[in-house]
Amino acid sequence: MSLLNSIFDFLRFNRKNWRAIMLCFFAAAVFWMFNALNKRYTTNVNFPVAFEYNEENYVAVRPLPKDVRLNVTGIGWNLFRRSLGLHVPPLVIPLEKPSEVKKIVGGTLPPLFANQLEGYEINFVLTDTLQIALEPKTKRWVSLRLDTPSILFRNGYTIVSKPKLEPDSIFIEGPWKLLNSINEPVNVKLTQRNIDEDFRNDVEVMFLNNELIQRNPPTILITFDVDKLVEINDSLPLRLVNMPRGARPMIKSSLPVKVAIPKRQLDTFQRDSVYAELDLNGFLKGELKILPRIVGLPPYSEVLRVDSVKVKF
Repeated sequence: MSLLNSIFDFLRFNRKNWRAIMLCFFAAAVFWMFNALNKRYTTNVNFPVAFEYNEENYVAVRPLPKDVRLNVTGIGWNLFRRSLGLHVPPLVIPLEKPSEVKKIVGGTLPPLFANQLEGYEINFVLTDTLQIALEPKTKRWVSLRLDTPSILFRNGYTIVSKPKLEPDSIFIEGPWKLLNSINEPVNVKLTQRNIDEDFRNDVEVMFLNNELIQRNPPTILITFDVDKLVEINDSLPLRLVNMPRGARPMIKSSLPVKVAIPKRQLDTFQRDSVYAELDLNGFLKGELKILPRIVGLPPYSEVLRVDSVKVKF
């Protein structure tokens, strides 16, 4: 009975007693952990890998593998440090002919890693295959042009000058196949929308697989003038060209049209100089429906509506 009383007295709430008990448990846990980490274990572990090749002359066209999974045996301390990511230099895989290596079978890696994994014994490789995609680098100059049809103007506005690109060519570097597939000039597209005023902006030159291509410079300055279009309904005289000898076609002398002219050119626009033209080249006899060409409009004008003309003789 006195023994039980002594135990109850020891366990009775007392801050000093419980502090001593916790310290005992902590010391026991530390002792157990140190003892356990000194034993050898077998487990699956991911190890980082790095590929050794001439990066000045070759470039990866797809991301290279970042790690390889191995089944290893080692001291618990080493495995514990590996799980925390401490002191784990990447395993180096040298590539003597980078562009010729497309894949590396996992089973061929243990002899390569044996001298690099101090404190570990490689049992087998869990990673089946490492896919490699490296190509020789090349460099070239490419000319540029603005992709004018893709510009998104505000409704009723248009470009009224020749686009100016500064510079109009750039130097690029990247994978050989990719760079040699690029046709010139390279179209530069604008991301701006609803453009309704003169344009002057730095624009990034973009390529397919843009992340693989180094550009110098990556951006260029693009400038061009923009003006509002004024719609005009008019009736234009109809003229025939390349008419067959002896032909006397029966057609109207004028043609209704709808055109849009830049506002800043209205003062110099001469309506008498504009006409609709029908080209009868190659037409000998019978009936033909032709869409006339509007001649004499100011630069950057647009034909909004014009009817086709039926010619018969």
